[in-house]
Amino acid sequence: MAVPGEPWLQVTGSRDLPNWLARERVGLAFTTYQSHKLFLLGVSPDGRLAVCERTFPNCMGLWSDGQTIWLASRFQIWRLVNILAPGQFHDGRDRLFVPQTGHTTGDLDVHDLAVEATGRVVFVNTKFGCLATLDDRASFKPLWKPPFISRLAAEDRCHLNGLALSGGGVQFVTAVGTSDVADGWRDRRHDGGVVLDVRSDRVVLSGLSMPHSPRVRGNELWVLNSGAGYLGRADLAAGRFEPVAFCPGYLRGLAFVGDYAVVGLSKPRRDKAFGGLALDGELAARAAEPRCGLCVIDLRTGDTIHWVRLDGPVTELYDVAVLPGAQRPWALGFKSDDIARVIRVGEPGEL
Repeated sequence: MAVPGEPWLQVTGSRDLPNWLARERVGLAFTTYQSHKLFLLGVSPDGRLAVCERTFPNCMGLWSDGQTIWLASRFQIWRLVNILAPGQFHDGRDRLFVPQTGHTTGDLDVHDLAVEATGRVVFVNTKFGCLATLDDRASFKPLWKPPFISRLAAEDRCHLNGLALSGGGVQFVTAVGTSDVADGWRDRRHDGGVVLDVRSDRVVLSGLSMPHSPRVRGNELWVLNSGAGYLGRADLAAGRFEPVAFCPGYLRGLAFVGDYAVVGLSKPRRDKAFGGLALDGELAARAAEPRCGLCVIDLRTGDTIHWVRLDGPVTELYDVAVLPGAQRPWALGFKSDDIARVIRVGEPGEL
């Protein structure tokens, strides 16, 4: 129970994290469906971390280009837009994201989402085990399903969860298993995880433990082997996962800033789905406790150079996004009157 006057959540960062954010000229965004929060992270004028949190039910997948944020929530996909012009500030903040459009999809258990070069929004419809896009008259428009899924059904058969863009379009996805029965993925959570190339309908990486967050950086595919706690790259020619860095937690959410990766960490649930994973042994071997927060990893060395820790009721994160050019990002929510009072006039038009 929160004590009046005290923060409901403690967010702390490594000593030089604010300086790193300032040097790289980025802000960060991350989500927790567990506590229904979108967090924005930047640097305050006094050089400390600045944290903004807003409420969206079961918020999960994130995508951003620094001016727009797309956010998946329980039964809607939201588009938040920065309403500040370049060089403009609002209460000292250089980004002010307003939830401008909400597309109602129903409860599809949407995980990752991304915006292709054409502007099309593509999301992982985990409940139906397919990739989908928005539809003006329907909950979703199916685009692709794994070859081992015989038909679309609201059964979460393989726990399709992650997607990666390459060349401006979706190319790779992750799934926890290749099951074609309702909830069948749970039976192979230790080693049944796969990465698929949607352009060839082919499994290109297998033997993973609950993989998430595939991302393409340059010519390399990176992925989180979440059940083991490793960030790594995929050797697609050999069909092999190459671990680069261990992080003390169940990993979900991956974004890049130059030669650095920002990875989301969760404390694993003590239930049948998460218990007994290789992550438990890795933590024990390092005499480490699982954390909830972020790790910034130097991809050249595999070292964790910065971190964020969340202490309190939030124990699970889902996704991470980088906000290029943002130093002090902020967002409006629905729990105060600010969203009614902040008004921006657009360019004049003609009748």
